Amino acid sequence: LESALELITANGFDGMGEAMRLMMNLAMYLERQKYLNVAPYERNERRKDQANGYKSKTVSTRLGKLELAVPQVRSSNFYPKSLEKGSRSERALKLALAEMYINGVSTRKVDIMWV
Repeated sequence: LESALELITANGFDGMGEAMRLMMNLAMYLERQKYLNVAPYERNERRKDQANGYKSKTVSTRLGKLELAVPQVRSSNFYPKSLEKGSRSERALKLALAEMYINGVSTRKVDIMWV
């Protein structure tokens, strides 16, 4: 989130697209971690599945085209709620931001995940 804020501070409205891309990628990453039920590299019997990299997806918005990294898992049907499957429009991004706000995604939660 700090990177997104720095982009907006330094570039104003011109940095909004890149800031949105960073926030969406982070939100999807956190959603996958919550789905898997374990932290990265943690070994535990409550793990649902294994993380399996990312798939790129281009979404058209009023801010321009955003190249997102959609997280994947190995054997289940996980897909981020913040994106509609097959959607390439801004509607999915609006829903994602509303969900992040409602769920209270905070900088503290983000800092813990990246440590």
